[in-house]
Amino acid sequence: MSNAHGAKECILVAGGAGFIGASLCRRLLRQGHAVICLDSFLTGDSRNIAPLRDNPRFTLIRHDVIEPIPTDIFPTQIYNLACPASPPHYQADPIHTLRSCVDGAYNLLELARRTGARILQASTSEVYGDPSVNPQPEAYRGNVNMVGPRSCYDEGKRCAETLFSDYGKRKQVTVKIARIFNTYGPFMSRNDGRLVSNLVLQALTGRKLTIYGDGSQTRSLCYVDDLIEGLVRLMASEDGLSSPVNLGNPDENTVLDIAKAVRRLTSSRSVFEFLPLPIDDPLQRCPDITLARRFLRWNPSVDMDTGLRRTVEYFRRTQPGLEPSGIVPAGYKASWG
Repeated sequence: MSNAHGAKECILVAGGAGFIGASLCRRLLRQGHAVICLDSFLTGDSRNIAPLRDNPRFTLIRHDVIEPIPTDIFPTQIYNLACPASPPHYQADPIHTLRSCVDGAYNLLELARRTGARILQASTSEVYGDPSVNPQPEAYRGNVNMVGPRSCYDEGKRCAETLFSDYGKRKQVTVKIARIFNTYGPFMSRNDGRLVSNLVLQALTGRKLTIYGDGSQTRSLCYVDDLIEGLVRLMASEDGLSSPVNLGNPDENTVLDIAKAVRRLTSSRSVFEFLPLPIDDPLQRCPDITLARRFLRWNPSVDMDTGLRRTVEYFRRTQPGLEPSGIVPAGYKASWG
């Protein structure tokens, strides 16, 4: 499978039916590229990519990255976003999550080695664990529990970074590593257990706004369009930039302040409900984006109120009745990861 219809590049997006992946697919198609969306649909949503199916430069392949990648595709760029990223999803089958991180990275790196494609790993701020340094620079090595309920994701992503680094050094593959911080916006799943989607749906349905701990823990929310811009710039950066780069919004807010903003923007009268903090939930999360500013000329431009307002309108427009649905693993407590 090669470039078609005069496309600039042939770009594989693994996990392309997910929240971030679908937004990336749309951006790449607008730029004139051919896009191959590869997704197992374990957590991806076919509705996210439905408007893209009629585009002659768009191809969908249903495939799980823990299995070898089909040999009849020849991308020039590969984005690896193929892993459940929200706590209820990645905790539902932790062994598969770990394999998605490690086996998936290996299989996609092998594809990149075979085809000569540039490849970007969507890593995560969770590699920093519950940090003792704030904000977190890329040089910080983290504070991660290797055997906790979040470990399958945190340690899986750390191992994937190691694979990418070693392929870059030993296999002459051009690799990029993005450490993605809390991202939100349209096309979020209503049942993903994340901070923004939980609060928005609770506010719109008049339920209590659940806050874990006392609400003083911090998060730095990056609007999805800003993140996509960062990913595209990182992929296009000079070959020598192979070390991890933080992509996130350095505007740090407490969970309680975020909940208050959601309540204000939805004109909700919901009250707050304080519940125990989940195990290993980080108390601070804020990126140091010095490297992204220096090497990518990238800086988030969407402020929290604007991004939250757009997200609220998306849920109002796309979720009739706004009654949350979906299966959450038994005994799961939502996390603000």
